[in-house]
Amino acid sequence: METLTAAILPQTIRQRPADSHKGTYGRIVLIGGNDNFGGAIIMASAAAVYSGAGLVTTVTAKSNQTSLHDRVPEAIFADITDVSLMVSLITAADTIVIGPGLGTTNQSRATLTTAFENIQADQRVIIDGSAITLVATDQLSLPTAHLIFTPHQMEWQRLSGIAIADQTPQRNRQVVDELHGIVVLKSHHTEIYTATETYRNPLGTPAQATGGMGDTLAGMVGGFVAQFANESQAVLAAVYSHSAIAEELATSQYVVLPHQIITEIPRFMKTHSEK
Repeated sequence: METLTAAILPQTIRQRPADSHKGTYGRIVLIGGNDNFGGAIIMASAAAVYSGAGLVTTVTAKSNQTSLHDRVPEAIFADITDVSLMVSLITAADTIVIGPGLGTTNQSRATLTTAFENIQADQRVIIDGSAITLVATDQLSLPTAHLIFTPHQMEWQRLSGIAIADQTPQRNRQVVDELHGIVVLKSHHTEIYTATETYRNPLGTPAQATGGMGDTLAGMVGGFVAQFANESQAVLAAVYSHSAIAEELATSQYVVLPHQIITEIPRFMKTHSEK
């Protein structure tokens, strides 16, 4: 297992060319946030925007529209019950993030199934939160695409069948290889399983132990892979950045809140971009 270091940042985060525009940095669609868990998809959307994604659309419950526009005016809203609109947005996207705050209701299941049926092989798909649980419990067929899973240890237990106490790198790798995707296994020291390598993130602080951290990371992963060509490097850089920002904030705070990490992302990326 390799140790993830700050060297991944300048290898991944590039200075922006003068003639670039929003289309240069990816078209990302985030799907989730039911009536009760709107904050999850809003934090994920904000993280994608602040990470530099070019065009961000959030497909969520209509009850979240005002809060989304208030918190992330840069994001476009779409009603999650408008299936035809959601399908057209998925078709046009480069990257899809699905799961934060989606829930596990029949409606949630129908939304996830429809999304999976319309995802294309060249798209990058971050599967998080409720979407992982639904895949595991309902044995849903995964789409053929560039898949990135962002489970915490209990979600990984559901998806992999490996009890938390038995989640060793060797056992995890066997399931990762069967999934044919990247897995970001969130824990005190997050492990990242790419197609060929396994990394351990040495960063992380108990100040991060609060709701919304995973949603924020999912949005950051989406924002990074939407704009940086090397998919594995983009995931690694997003994971490292998320924890590094939290550690910086934790030097003077007892608790680090997800929205505080989000607002620091542009500054952090500028500091660590390629010179």
